[in-house]
Amino acid sequence: MDLQLTGKTALVTGASRGIGLAIVRALVAEGMTVIGAARTTSAELAESGARAVVADLSTPDGPADLVRSVLDEHGDIDVLVNNVGGGELSELRPFFGYDDKQWAQIFDLNFFAAVRTSQAAIDSVVRTRGLVVNISSIGARVPQDAPAPYTTAKAALNVFGKAMAEEYGGQGVRVATVSPGPTRTSLWTDPDGFGGAVAAAQGVSHDELLAGLAAASGIPSGELVEPEQVASFVAYLASPLAASMTGHDYVVDGGAVKTA
Repeated sequence: MDLQLTGKTALVTGASRGIGLAIVRALVAEGMTVIGAARTTSAELAESGARAVVADLSTPDGPADLVRSVLDEHGDIDVLVNNVGGGELSELRPFFGYDDKQWAQIFDLNFFAAVRTSQAAIDSVVRTRGLVVNISSIGARVPQDAPAPYTTAKAALNVFGKAMAEEYGGQGVRVATVSPGPTRTSLWTDPDGFGGAVAAAQGVSHDELLAGLAAASGIPSGELVEPEQVASFVAYLASPLAASMTGHDYVVDGGAVKTA
């Protein structure tokens, strides 16, 4: 299927690995000019066919500086993918086990980075009558399985996307949220990361956790979501073929969320 994206320009944040890298590859494969931004680049991003840009989007000025450089070098943005997120989630703490500084750091990366990048890019996206995609998480709907600051930030991101879609829909801009379920990324596969912390808390090995994670999360197939599955949906959203898809949170979770 021709998604009619050849020649258009996309900016993808958090692009060096995982879902972000998969999105970069999917959009490049569709003929787009893709700028992949990350705090640290990777060999995989460098080899993806995208232009890799170093940017720290957790800072107040980072998003605007990034967008300015993209506009100066590549012109207007047709598709903005706010994928950057995660952060220091390698420890499991009780609900009130995070201090103000930690809440602020997690919100800066998982919420305000998307707000600031969208704000910096919106005039350009209006000119192209383009698309903004915010990568969220089913944690916004089922918050018991992840740190409270993270899931709360993602819930805020979901509402932000809906409000932005309403505000800018009349100017031809679409805004969509994509919420993956448990996905085979380093968040889970790194034994020194969040997955390792969860395994330790449950008293199982990291390999045992990964083997049972999908089933424990309610995925009927017993298979984790793959980054490429999320990326293919984002590529479809970017297409004119999805022109009526806006203002919603689209769940890509293998059936983990049971509510309508």
